[in-house]
Amino acid sequence: MNHRVLAAVLFFGVLIGCVAETQTNKMSLAMDSPMNERTDTATFATGCFWCTEAIFEQLNGVLKVTSGYSGGKQPNPTYEEVSTGSTGYAECVQVVYEPAKISYDELLEVFFEVHDPTSLNKQGADEGPQYRSAIFYHDAAQKEKAEYYRRELDKSGAWSKPIVTEIAPFHRFYSAESYHQDYYQNNKYSNPYCAMVIRPKLEKFQKVFAKKLKKG
Repeated sequence: MNHRVLAAVLFFGVLIGCVAETQTNKMSLAMDSPMNERTDTATFATGCFWCTEAIFEQLNGVLKVTSGYSGGKQPNPTYEEVSTGSTGYAECVQVVYEPAKISYDELLEVFFEVHDPTSLNKQGADEGPQYRSAIFYHDAAQKEKAEYYRRELDKSGAWSKPIVTEIAPFHRFYSAESYHQDYYQNNKYSNPYCAMVIRPKLEKFQKVFAKKLKKG
C-alpha cells in the first residue's frame, strides 16, 4: 500500500469535514450511542482485536477502545464461540472519540492503512470470518463516508485487488472477556504473538501517523 496514494485520496475525498489462548470469564456490553454529546463512537474490525486495540488507543482524541464482538445475532457470544467462525461475529473494537480532536475521516484513514482490506476473511495467519475487514456504521453519515472511501480507494488503484471490507449497520456490541482488554500492554513481553505480529505493525503505524498520536 502506498501511503502517499492513500493520504491523497482521503484528503481530497473528505465529504464533510488472534490466534489466542481461551478463557471463559465473560463480560458483555452493548453500546449504540456516544458517551455524551461531545463524543462519538466508531466500530471497526481489522483482524485480531489485540492489534486493532493497540493501534487505535494511541490516537490523540480517542478516549476509550474496547475489544469485542459485533456483526452476529446470538446474545452474549464467548471467545470460544466466535473463534469457530460460525457465529457471524467479527473481532472488532469500539472506539469512543472526541470529534473536535479527531474526525471520523481520520479514523477511516487509520482503518484502511493498518490492515489489508483486500484480504477476505483473513489477516496474516489469522483466518476465518471472525477476522474479516468490517466497518459497522452508527449513523447515515458514517455509512456515507465509509462507502465513499471504499469506492474512491478502489478507483485509485491503491491496492492491486478490490477492497472486500464489509460496511454494515451497527446493531450490537459485546465486549470481549476481561483478559482481552489492553492485551498488548499487559502481555507485550510475555506473548510471542505480541512481539512477532503486533509490535511490528504498531511501529509502522507510529511512523506513518506520528502527528496524530497522543503525547507521551
